[in-house]
Amino acid sequence: MCDFSETTINPSNTSLNKSCEDAADKILTLRKSIDNIDGAIIALLSERFKTTNRIGELKAKAKFAPLDSKREQEQVQRLLDLSAAAGLDESIALQYHKFVVTEAKKRHQKMQS
Repeated sequence: MCDFSETTINPSNTSLNKSCEDAADKILTLRKSIDNIDGAIIALLSERFKTTNRIGELKAKAKFAPLDSKREQEQVQRLLDLSAAAGLDESIALQYHKFVVTEAKKRHQKMQS
């Protein structure tokens, strides 16, 4: 049995048995994968906000309201469908939606003032 309850996982720890060493190696590999995924998510969020900023500019110029309730409802349903298809807990999709919509609205409102 491995006990890393009070330490950082370190596969080069010479006191580990083989199964603990293998588990530590696999965890570190998976963490590298998470780091890559996080990098991709940040890049995609950046692109998303560049796009919503452009929408905000167009809305401000045309004097459209920052809020589009119908679009928000459509987005929620689309994200719920996508999360179900991907096997993702819907609460995560809803939290993501709340975050991006709230941030986009703030930016759009600033553009209109």
